[in-house]
Amino acid sequence: MGGFVGATSNMINGAVSPYYFKSHMNWEFQDIWTASVAQGIFEGLQYGVIFAIIFTTGFGLITKGFGTWKFALKQLFKIIIAVYGFWIIGGFLGIFLSSLSPDFYRGHFPNAPLSKIDLIKYAWVGGSINGGMLGGLVSSILGVVITKNSWKLEEDQNTTVI
Repeated sequence: MGGFVGATSNMINGAVSPYYFKSHMNWEFQDIWTASVAQGIFEGLQYGVIFAIIFTTGFGLITKGFGTWKFALKQLFKIIIAVYGFWIIGGFLGIFLSSLSPDFYRGHFPNAPLSKIDLIKYAWVGGSINGGMLGGLVSSILGVVITKNSWKLEEDQNTTVI
């Protein structure tokens, strides 16, 4: 799922601000959008493996190995939605910060463009990427907590009182 999240988020980010990738990755070629999608897949897989270890370990311990695939996918879906939520929030925070004080933003990100529209696009990409990475960490940990609560409900529903 990490590769999928990385690909889909960078499909948007690469279209919004190819300049972001050009400046951060030192890319000097034409098809930056395709490269940004590939980079999203690559980094998404890396982060996905790390976050999957956290979630899978927690899932196994919580369900004691009795969790079904259907139950696991429901929990994973919740985590993925949260990651996309963090990605969007991070993008909007980047836009807000760059709009609030462009000079402050450019002071902290010296490669940021001078044009206001290009700055906002650049800030969206930077903020959304950081939001997505933070979201992956928070969501994988919070996902374990949600899984624990959901598993308890699942067990309670399957337990009959005689």
